[in-house]
Amino acid sequence: MTAFRKLAPGRLVIASHNAGKVREIRALLEPYGIEPVSAGDLGLPEPEETGTTFRENALLKAHASASAAGLPALADDSGLEVAALGGRPGVYTADWAERQWFEGEKGRDWYMAMGKVEGLLAAQGPDVDRSAAFVCTLALAWPDGHTEVFEGRASGSLTWPPRGTLGFGYDPVFVPAGRAQTFAEIDPAEKHAISHRADAFAKLVAGVF
Repeated sequence: MTAFRKLAPGRLVIASHNAGKVREIRALLEPYGIEPVSAGDLGLPEPEETGTTFRENALLKAHASASAAGLPALADDSGLEVAALGGRPGVYTADWAERQWFEGEKGRDWYMAMGKVEGLLAAQGPDVDRSAAFVCTLALAWPDGHTEVFEGRASGSLTWPPRGTLGFGYDPVFVPAGRAQTFAEIDPAEKHAISHRADAFAKLVAGVF
């Protein structure tokens, strides 16, 4: 049986500048005596995600925040894998939403990203396999360089057009297995119990608390 390093109560850096992701992680950590503070709140820079897997990117972000803040840091790298697209967008899930706005500023347009996925599926015909999975890798790093890694997933299928106003990212087009509603139509507390992030968190909680 693998022995995990335990995480003591106290401050923990959430190595993300994504407000929706930080909000979801805070809710999941609340029962464990952890005081989450985001990398954005601490003014920490976002490291360039140069990894080719969720694991590599999660470790990169966790190490960067733990080293900069001198505190344990938790990083999440997650994305959507679509079977008919060979697992894309995968680690490039957020990149597919990148858009050039006015005066050279960049931002993320999730509706555009969802439309891109749908366009690629539609081009394969009406009988295309619409199965997909959200994948989440959590990396917990300490300032001394020690890390623990946990992986989770939520299987389901893609629908169109987008439905729901809750959640973020690709949630409005993802219907989890066994449900009729999209992640963006499901109450956040219920989503937290069945999401890919919840699956990874259940493994983290069993290991480090």
